[in-house]
Amino acid sequence: MMELQELTSDDWKVWRDLRLAALAEAPYAFGSTLADWVDAPEERWRARLEAPGVQAAVVLIDGTPIGMGGGAPAEAEGVFELVSMWVAPAGRGKGVGDLLMAWLERIARAQGAHTLELAVAEGNDKAIGLYERSGYVVTGAEEEGNDGRILKLHIMHKSL
Repeated sequence: MMELQELTSDDWKVWRDLRLAALAEAPYAFGSTLADWVDAPEERWRARLEAPGVQAAVVLIDGTPIGMGGGAPAEAEGVFELVSMWVAPAGRGKGVGDLLMAWLERIARAQGAHTLELAVAEGNDKAIGLYERSGYVVTGAEEEGNDGRILKLHIMHKSL
């Protein structure tokens, strides 16, 4: 059985475990690195989930966390940004990403957003496919640097 669970800061361990797994399995997909987070104290994980407007959820299959997603209002008025998304290899192709995307869209609408925005690493074709299936279109590109590496990003938007 697949279910979505919205998180609070009290769920920081679940978020931590999935985020560290994501950074280890797909380092090319994220602006931060495993080294940035592996030794982070509880307070840092809680703060991530307590930031103003942040929404986070995990998807469980038969009680096991298998995917995560999160978003927050962007700086631009009426825009909600998807800031974190990952599905473990064992959960791919099972609708986990689609469930997270639908949840993020509901959250964005409830917060009055008219546009969804995300940045996805160039070459992350599975994620790009998910976002395109969900109605996102590429609207630009940018580069992000971290720890001496340059991440080329596609900027994607969806009107609500």
